[in-house]
Amino acid sequence: MRLHTCPNCGAALSFESLACACGIEVAYDVDSDRFTPLGIGCANRQTIGCNWAADASGALCRSCATTEVIPDRFHDENRGPWAETEQAKRWVLSNLARWGWFVSGDTGPRPVFHLLAEETGGGSVPVTMGHADGVVTINVAEADEAERTQRRAELGERLRTMIGHFRHELGHFFFFERLAPQYGFTERFRMLFGDETADYGAALEKHYRDGAPADWNARHVTPYASSHPHEDWAETFAHLLHLTDITDSFVAAGLQAPDLPGPDYDAYRETDTERLITIGAGLGIALNHVNRSMGLQDIYPFVLTPPIREKLAFVGRWMSTNEGIGNG
Repeated sequence: MRLHTCPNCGAALSFESLACACGIEVAYDVDSDRFTPLGIGCANRQTIGCNWAADASGALCRSCATTEVIPDRFHDENRGPWAETEQAKRWVLSNLARWGWFVSGDTGPRPVFHLLAEETGGGSVPVTMGHADGVVTINVAEADEAERTQRRAELGERLRTMIGHFRHELGHFFFFERLAPQYGFTERFRMLFGDETADYGAALEKHYRDGAPADWNARHVTPYASSHPHEDWAETFAHLLHLTDITDSFVAAGLQAPDLPGPDYDAYRETDTERLITIGAGLGIALNHVNRSMGLQDIYPFVLTPPIREKLAFVGRWMSTNEGIGNG
C-alpha cells in the first residue's frame, strides 16, 4: 500500500485517514489512488468511518456499495466489527485497483459481499465464510483480534487476518467469475493445480478427517491448499497478493533491500512476476527476523518451493496483465 499525502498541506496520511492535522477533511478516490478534499463522502462515513469518496450525495462509495448484507444489530456491538471488516475490504479492493480491477473502466462482473455476524437479534448463529455465484460471505466476528487469534490456534493456521480472508475468498470469485471464462486459462490451471471438477465436498471432508498429506509443503503454500484445486488456487491467489503488498508497502515506507531495483519500484507494474515473488519472499524473511526481535509472530511464515513459485507466477501473470482482465 502506498503512503498518501494531504491535498492541502502535503503531510502524510494513512490509508484510513478521514482528516489531516491541518484541519481539512479528506476522502480517498480509488480510481486516482489519492486523497482529495472532502466533497461527497460515502454515506457510511459517519456510521463506520468509511473514508472513500462517493459519486453522488447520499450514495455509498464503490466499496460499501458492494456490501449487500450488513451485520445484524450493527447499531451496537456489531458496528465495530462491521467497520473493521469494511476497512479490510477497502484495503484489498484498493490493492486490486492498482492492477485495473473494479475501477471505473473495468466493466466485468464485480463481487457482492455478505458481512454476517454470529451474534444477532435472534441469538447466536454459525457463519461460514465462502464464495458462491459471485457472493462472498465474511464472518465479522473475526474482526475481533482475540477471537481471530483463538481460531488461528484452533485451526493450526499460521496466518489468519481479515485482509487474508478477503484475498482468499476473492480468489474464488476471480476464478469463477473473471478468469475461468478466458481463453487458455483453465487448461493451464489444470496443469498446475489439478482437476477442479473433482468432488469438492468429498475432498474437504477427507481433508478435515485425515489432515493434509505429509508432503503437502512440497507443492502447496499451506496445508489447506492441498485439500482441493479450488482451495489451492484461492490460497495461492491470496499469497500472490500478500507478497505484492508486502513489497509495495516496504518501498512506500522508504526502506531498502538488496533485491529491490530502486526506491521507485512499483510492485504492481512488475512484468517479471518471478522477480516480484523473489523480492516479496526475501522481504518476508527479513521482516520475520525483525518481528522475532520483539517476540512477535512471523509476518510471512511460509516456504516457497519451485512448484509453489510456479503457481504464484501463474496467478501473477493473469492478475497483472490485460490478458486476465477480460472485461465484458
